[in-house]
Amino acid sequence: MGFDADICAVAEKILDADRVTVISHIDADGITSEAILAQAVARAGIHVETVFVRQLEPLSMRHVPHDDSLKVFIDLGAGQQNLLVEHGLGEEEVIIIDHHVRQDAETQYLQLNSLDHGHEKLSAAGLGYFVARSMDETNTDLAKLAVVGNVGDMMAREHCGLIGPARRIVDDGVACGEIEAITQDLNCYGISTRPIHICLSYNDDPHIPGLSNSADGSLRFLKNLRTVELRHPDGRWRVWEELDVEEKRTVMSALVQQLIAHNEPVDRLFGEAYLFPAEPSQTPLRNASEFATLLNACGRWARAPVGGAVCRGDRGVGYREAEHMLRHHRSIIRDLVSYIHDTGIEELSHLQHIHVGDRFPDTIVGIGAGIALSKLNWQKPILIMCYPPDDPELVKASMRTNERMVSRGIDLQKALLTASEELGGAGGGHRIAAGAFIPRAAEKEFAYRVNELLKNQCA
Repeated sequence: MGFDADICAVAEKILDADRVTVISHIDADGITSEAILAQAVARAGIHVETVFVRQLEPLSMRHVPHDDSLKVFIDLGAGQQNLLVEHGLGEEEVIIIDHHVRQDAETQYLQLNSLDHGHEKLSAAGLGYFVARSMDETNTDLAKLAVVGNVGDMMAREHCGLIGPARRIVDDGVACGEIEAITQDLNCYGISTRPIHICLSYNDDPHIPGLSNSADGSLRFLKNLRTVELRHPDGRWRVWEELDVEEKRTVMSALVQQLIAHNEPVDRLFGEAYLFPAEPSQTPLRNASEFATLLNACGRWARAPVGGAVCRGDRGVGYREAEHMLRHHRSIIRDLVSYIHDTGIEELSHLQHIHVGDRFPDTIVGIGAGIALSKLNWQKPILIMCYPPDDPELVKASMRTNERMVSRGIDLQKALLTASEELGGAGGGHRIAAGAFIPRAAEKEFAYRVNELLKNQCA
């Protein structure tokens, strides 16, 4: 079947159900996927319950109910179909909505998978949105959450904006007034909450010599422009979103000159930003990337339902708890990044890696890897291994790279999938970010095997 036909088939099966259980992942894509689908089901007058899991594996399957509800797995399930079979789930009681590589299985579950139709830049939240819209066209107000999920799952990174079906979701959100899409804006994280010089100093895509990783250098750079006011009259630092068109043009022009002066490409300086005009200014809810970070913080610290409540409009107790999670999340990640730099990493020919043991939660090592990479050798992907708290026999591996390496042929998903399966584990993810679980007995040889696979990808 075609993409639209698969969407309709899934939507129709959900509408025919008396009860639905949504099983989703705990990251930003998973939380927005759950919020989109659960709201669409509830609006259709169907009883719905939700289960969040950190990963789909034998231990977490106990949370999937043995009842007569339709089980809708979203943002997971495609690569774990045999596990569903082993759990006793029949063909008629399961739907899988996913954007990860599917696993062959004897049971033919009804699936909607973006990869089947060549859509590599569409997250599970995007798929969930298309199902919700097929169920009822008034569900276009959920486009905002789908954009958060797509951006949070790095679907916008390669092209500095959403493309293909994901971009059509943006158009729906713009049409109903939920989204403001700003083309050719500054491709930088923190445009709604961080002082401009801090925003620039954290930017690593593109790496701006003299500014990236240097708040002082960024501040000097901006002060030299003179015509851009960096503070409000009350002394508060201004954020990028607050600058007028002429001020933004002045800064962008100077940044282009800075990149050219250091023989750096300028194309990734510009990107499309997705703002939410109904949300308060200078808050993490204001734009897609920062909203996604808020949700990631909730999920990584076992508060995925809190993130779901924020997605549903909770701006009271739920949002305050989410903000607390975000502050805690950032504090622990800063500690992790500092530990990586203080301890040092081991460099192989095509990989840099470190083992942090049980010092940090396994739910945040991937995020820390991505941040640490900006301060390390960007030409080598980074691998971080750690011990998960709930299984003394396993090691979790998280990898991150950047678009420059992906453009040269690096595919972390393939490397980790191959290496982990060879050593008795399992892995998956995307070209730019991936993860795996392996037996502890294999941890010493794992990094070397991944290095070999990456070397072959570059050959």
